[in-house]
Amino acid sequence: MILSGHKIRELLNQDIFITPFKEQQLGANSYNLRLHEQLLVYDNNLLDMRQKNPAHPITIPADGLILEPNKLYLGRTVEHTKTLKHVPMLEGRSSIGRLGLFVHITAGFGDVGFNGFWTLEISCIQPIKIYPNVEICQIFYHTIEGSYSPYTSNKYQDNQSVQASMLYKDFEPKI
Repeated sequence: MILSGHKIRELLNQDIFITPFKEQQLGANSYNLRLHEQLLVYDNNLLDMRQKNPAHPITIPADGLILEPNKLYLGRTVEHTKTLKHVPMLEGRSSIGRLGLFVHITAGFGDVGFNGFWTLEISCIQPIKIYPNVEICQIFYHTIEGSYSPYTSNKYQDNQSVQASMLYKDFEPKI
């Protein structure tokens, strides 16, 4: 079951944490998250999933940044979220999608216990100008049934900035 906006507000600072929280970003059954000014762009056109792929940061200026098609940009949310008992899900806003801007390609499903900023996998169909702090996506919460172990990954938990893929760690020998 998806939580209503009223239920999200009721559970704030108990089971659901959103910092900073602004009432005007709360919807009927979701909360809009904003785009941070920092992006990360991979240095190479060919990415190797078994290797750490070098990337460099770029900053979205206040007057905007034009994104190029067929290029992956990693961004993050301004808001830091944490959930103790609910499954967080991330979706792009329909107004953003209608401009041909994709906010997440595959990583919209979160885990109970996730604590951090959301890394956004941003790409576009045609050139588009983006701006920092735009409400770019929405987070919503599902209830979970049955016993579970909270998310404790050493790859992405408690992140503080935009994070490139750490899939290469899955190829490292397990001790």
